[in-house]
Amino acid sequence: MNLFDVYPLYPITPVKALDCIITDDKGIEYLDLYSGHGVISIGHTQPDYVAKIKAQLDDLSFYSNAIKNPLQVELAVKLGKASGLPDYSLFLCSSGAEANENALKVASFHTNKSRVIAFDNSFHGRTSAAVAVTDNKKIVAPLNAQQAVTFLPLNQIELVKAELKKGDVCSVIIEPIQGVGGLDQGTTEFFQELEKVCNDHDVVLILDEVQSGYGRSGKFFAHQHHGINPDIVTTAKGMGNGFPIGGVLISPKFKASYGLLGTTFGGSHLACAAGIAVLDVMENQKLIENTNKVSEYFFEAIKVIPEIIKVKGRGLMLGVEFDFDVSTLRKKMIVEKHIFTGGANNKNLLRILPPLTITTDAIDTFIVALQESLAELKS
Repeated sequence: MNLFDVYPLYPITPVKALDCIITDDKGIEYLDLYSGHGVISIGHTQPDYVAKIKAQLDDLSFYSNAIKNPLQVELAVKLGKASGLPDYSLFLCSSGAEANENALKVASFHTNKSRVIAFDNSFHGRTSAAVAVTDNKKIVAPLNAQQAVTFLPLNQIELVKAELKKGDVCSVIIEPIQGVGGLDQGTTEFFQELEKVCNDHDVVLILDEVQSGYGRSGKFFAHQHHGINPDIVTTAKGMGNGFPIGGVLISPKFKASYGLLGTTFGGSHLACAAGIAVLDVMENQKLIENTNKVSEYFFEAIKVIPEIIKVKGRGLMLGVEFDFDVSTLRKKMIVEKHIFTGGANNKNLLRILPPLTITTDAIDTFIVALQESLAELKS
């Protein structure tokens, strides 16, 4: 049997990793400034994290959600405290797409409506409803396209108001900082108006924090830069530092009932152990503080490269934009300079999503390599 060939692959085979360094099968070390789509939050193979998962594996790795699992309660309490949302409830699942799928489902149950407002260049996942609210026709199958979705541009609140007045919208779903779309974001004024108009029309406001959450923006959740209180927050990538886990944080306005949501693997003992370890390490190592320190350094240090036309994003969720397609530059950085970065729908943008443990020295290494690569491509 062959693998179903859907991923274009770089000719690199990682075999080991520690913190922000990945080692391949030839012994070559790579600086990881992408974290596998922003998944590695507390560093590769972080010792406390590894120990927590190993200890849990020795005791019990999995049983279904038909029994009590105190680790789920512990994770929920810690997450409520860390995020500043202690009065929200937590539904655990296994991925960001699954989190968004369930968030949309809760909204539709609550309002008894089906149309969703999403935004241009959005990405919310690849499952049925999540991909329907993703602005990429190439990955939306006819089966998914049956969902009623209206895409609107960011920062045009009057267009949102006009759609909500029609009375058939169940939810608005939005990333506080767009990831795959290219690091664009709404203004504080837009987000605050969006919250108000959703409340006025009893429309559920869903903040997709799958990539922007868990400290990556410099606050625990990126929407907290705007002083808003969404009805539902979804999270995943940084939540497990590589272990598959996702969460739906649901405000007190929603009432749970048996069977409303469900999952086989979500909230397993191993997943909860990973999630608890991540929160403990984030707190103990003050990783949000480090994120802000390194981000401030990055924005200043990157100014030495005149070819850059804009640096987008917040915290350690960043995009470096040029006036040319960066695919060759990105490949050169990976293959020759041994630095992982990411791409986006905006082909002129390098995406920077390092572990939150990254140092300013590593940023210096990146900037020197980027300067060298740009010079070599010109020659």
